[in-house]
Amino acid sequence: MLRNMRKAGQTLVGKVIATIFFGAIIVSFAIWGIGDIFRATPASTVAEVGSTTITVEQVRSAYTNELQRLGRQFRTVISPEQARAFGLDQQVVNNLVTEAVMTEQAKQMGLSVSDELVARSITDNPAFKGADGQFNRALFDQALRNASLSEAGFVQEQRAAMTRLHLAEALAGDVTVPAAARDALHRYSSERRAAAYILLPAAAAGDIPAATNEQLQSFFDERKSTFRAPEYRAVTAMALDAAALAKPDTVSEADARQAYEQQKARFGTPERRTIQQITFPSPAEAEAAAAKIRDGATFEAVATERNVSPQDLELGTFTKAEMLDQAVADAAFGLQQGTVSAPVAGRFGPVLVRVTQIQPEAVRPFEEVAAEIRQSVAQERAQGQIEKIHDEIEDLRAGAKPLADIAKEKGLALVQVPAVDASGLDKAGNAVNLPEKDAVVKAAFASDIGVDNEALRTATGYVWYDVTGIEASREKSLDEVRDQVAAQWREDQVAQRLSEKARQLTERLEKGEAIEAVAQEVGAPVRTAADLARNAAKEDLTAEAVNRIFALPVGKAGHAANGADARAVFKVTSATVPPLMTTTQEAQAIDNRLKTGFGDDLINQYIAQVRQDLGVTVNQQALRQATGGEL
Repeated sequence: MLRNMRKAGQTLVGKVIATIFFGAIIVSFAIWGIGDIFRATPASTVAEVGSTTITVEQVRSAYTNELQRLGRQFRTVISPEQARAFGLDQQVVNNLVTEAVMTEQAKQMGLSVSDELVARSITDNPAFKGADGQFNRALFDQALRNASLSEAGFVQEQRAAMTRLHLAEALAGDVTVPAAARDALHRYSSERRAAAYILLPAAAAGDIPAATNEQLQSFFDERKSTFRAPEYRAVTAMALDAAALAKPDTVSEADARQAYEQQKARFGTPERRTIQQITFPSPAEAEAAAAKIRDGATFEAVATERNVSPQDLELGTFTKAEMLDQAVADAAFGLQQGTVSAPVAGRFGPVLVRVTQIQPEAVRPFEEVAAEIRQSVAQERAQGQIEKIHDEIEDLRAGAKPLADIAKEKGLALVQVPAVDASGLDKAGNAVNLPEKDAVVKAAFASDIGVDNEALRTATGYVWYDVTGIEASREKSLDEVRDQVAAQWREDQVAQRLSEKARQLTERLEKGEAIEAVAQEVGAPVRTAADLARNAAKEDLTAEAVNRIFALPVGKAGHAANGADARAVFKVTSATVPPLMTTTQEAQAIDNRLKTGFGDDLINQYIAQVRQDLGVTVNQQALRQATGGEL
């Protein structure tokens, strides 16, 4: 129901409203807890906000729309269990509650939107405009049908959304940013630092003897979950798309050549011509000028006689397809270079055209691209069969026919993966080869053996999948992962020794010892880094080490991990902040970020107080009924 307000999301206020609406679950439960959930409300009502009620049907409709949106986004079917795990039911009802809070408050304040303004917002909506840029009633009616809304219902929704927007604009439409906040954010983003440092490599940890069995066992016992084998699933999948159905051998040479001629631009550079043009007010005058040229007059002389400047004489350089006037294009591309056409009945009057330059086409020959053309034509033809074959496959699935038999009958490839984990890797840690891998793996781990899964809709067709086996997650024994445990134990020992050495060196620097003397003792060169920025690596310093440099005052020393097997010991030597120029784009960007943040806070606090004043009750039993949960 917020789609109209989301169209205003390009503005500060629109973005603020979207943030509040979609984050309403945080506001509602963080501030009021769950005490009001258990108050009695009618079974047909999910929530009450002041005098406004939110019905089971409203929640069911919003919940279904959100499920479908997520399903399209992730290319999978979101199960009720997954939706509840995501908190989708609570999010939907709280979005509706937040809308109702704003609407109720606007009603109490006497805010309204005129019929003229609502009508204009609808007719100006780009979604309802045709190719001519005008409001298209057919598009509007189609949109209403798709949303299952009547015209009156849509107008009512639009009016309510605009009223809420006006209220939000009054709250946060003109936030003044304090200078102190602007300066603080500018300092944070613009400050640059310099430091002197030394790097301690893994070799600085010294010799580390091999771990004993007791040490490995102890290390392993403390980190068993790290070495746990993930759950694996055996998956069979079959994809249906135009590429799978295409039969290039059935495309005749005549059809392939016709497609080649239509798509020549794909295979090289088409012919381009530089064209001049003189326009005449009547065919008679154009014919008289053509006669003069045939008698020896030059094209330029005729242009001068017609008061056509050299600049206006040049039409430009085009391919034939780029020219708007097909009659002029046909004439120009039929001329020899330097010749003048007979009078042409152009779209804007009679014209004479001359070609001054020809850039020949450079296109790969048909024989070189014939296979590609046939494949493309075959895929275009196959595209129209996808829905029909989809229905046939669904009928076969309904008859309990195995996926392998269906693939054989329909001539489709069957992909069988014996083991894949939730991240899409096999037991060797390699990515598996599955059509639409991410979507199929996600769906497979939400399914089970023997479940008749719904086909996943893809950008080009469908994918069917079956879970044929499940290998549960389990704890591995030390013997299975001894090499991994030994390697991690050694890494841990190196990290501990480097950290202790770095701590000792830092203490010496803090006591005033020169970094050159400390570096000489450990046999490491002193390095310097300037123009360091927060959250950004610089030369051989990682972002983690740089951020640690920003965490200390100038003149202080510290140390930080610098990659997986090294540590940096440093001393901050300087910090600079350029002056804030309030007229720059950077200053405007800082101002906008702060306005957005302050606006969020203002509307959050306002909704929180209004909600408390109005009183909100949520009937969890009705909510479960609306979202298909168990009663």
